[in-house]
Amino acid sequence: MDSDGVQELITGWSNGKVDVRNARSGEIMYKDNFVASVAGIVEGDYRMDGKLQLICCSMDGEVRGYLPRGSEPCDNLIDGQAELENLRELSQQRQNLLLELKNYEENAKVMDSSETMRSCRSPGIPANTHLESVLAVNPGSETQPPHVQLSVSTSNDTMIRAVLIFAEGIFDGESYVVHPDIGNLSSRVTIALRPPKNVPVDLHVKALVGYQSSTQLHVFELTRQLPRFCMYTMCDPDIAIVPKSHVILSISERVQRVAIWLNQNFLLPQEFVCDSSFLNVCFVCLRGSGSLSISIKQNAEALISTDDMDLAGDVIQSLATFLSISDMPVEAYFPAYVEQLCLALHKNMKQRYTELQNLNRDLLNSHNIRCANHMELLSDLKIINKIIQKAGRLRVGKYKTRVVSACRDAIKMGNTSGLMKIIEIGGASVQPTRPMPPSGLAP
Repeated sequence: MDSDGVQELITGWSNGKVDVRNARSGEIMYKDNFVASVAGIVEGDYRMDGKLQLICCSMDGEVRGYLPRGSEPCDNLIDGQAELENLRELSQQRQNLLLELKNYEENAKVMDSSETMRSCRSPGIPANTHLESVLAVNPGSETQPPHVQLSVSTSNDTMIRAVLIFAEGIFDGESYVVHPDIGNLSSRVTIALRPPKNVPVDLHVKALVGYQSSTQLHVFELTRQLPRFCMYTMCDPDIAIVPKSHVILSISERVQRVAIWLNQNFLLPQEFVCDSSFLNVCFVCLRGSGSLSISIKQNAEALISTDDMDLAGDVIQSLATFLSISDMPVEAYFPAYVEQLCLALHKNMKQRYTELQNLNRDLLNSHNIRCANHMELLSDLKIINKIIQKAGRLRVGKYKTRVVSACRDAIKMGNTSGLMKIIEIGGASVQPTRPMPPSGLAP
């Protein structure tokens, strides 16, 4: 559609919208709108001029064709909808402002009425209402697996009618909606989150707030970030089982700096404070992949113990980024991974030995064939040379030399008939003849 030789993603929607997106970035390049839902999108010769155009058809039978940018002086037909699109956006903003103004007017009426009437009939909410959120690690129960719990609540007796969460890599479709039953409404909603990987995730939360009888709701928005290691809960180092696998590294930083990193990358029940020159913390993974132990001495070596090599790598990379460390040598001890590697190498070496044995056998067979051909060639050459020597001995002096030389020349030329005549009558009277195809025998 933009004549750059790269195809775009064309999408038709049930609300009648058609958009053209960059297939790599997802950025919307053009838009158009039908009155009815889009029924189909095809590519065809819409104008019957031998060129393909984009063709869109709506549910009410309306058909539109679109040209690539720059194909005609009128430019792309989709670009022609820019003014309509701007008008539509301005109309939407006007509608939103009118609704907000109406809500404020109703709220003012309620504030002048009694408390009972406000709680029963008012669609508005108090002006000082705000949304609060809390993230905490939930170890789970018999009926619910471990998870990170997001609690969203209001600052008064208003009720949360729905919560929408947008996050990448946590939900199917990158969004999640909580819509409590009308009979179970409250000012607090909890959502269970289970990030599959150790990466920080931004949570974009929208909450619809009002009273049970409200017909118009306020939309509150907030953003929270899930720390990288939010699926790990702190446990007592004295009773924790320290993994045998570990990495040893040197960190020339104060232990207090590492404590700050812990507070930013883990969901701790309270802020971790390190007043000594030694740090020792233990965590348990809510995904069931074992425990994590971190021990660091002041300006000395650090010991990170875990049986999960991926987790150790995530911790090291996060620490190096936070402490601005560009180079960090590490000693790693992971016996389970080493054993797995040895088994894989052993199987691989057996396969390679078998392939090498087969290759050696093929080479020996080829060598034996070449040796047999070589011996057969030598035997034929001996027979030819003996016959030439015998033909030469039938002559004396220069005629003997002439016969031997002529025979060898005939062999070089592949002239078999000439060779026979030379042996029969000598080389003096033999005239050159058309050479025969090479016999494959060297002189």
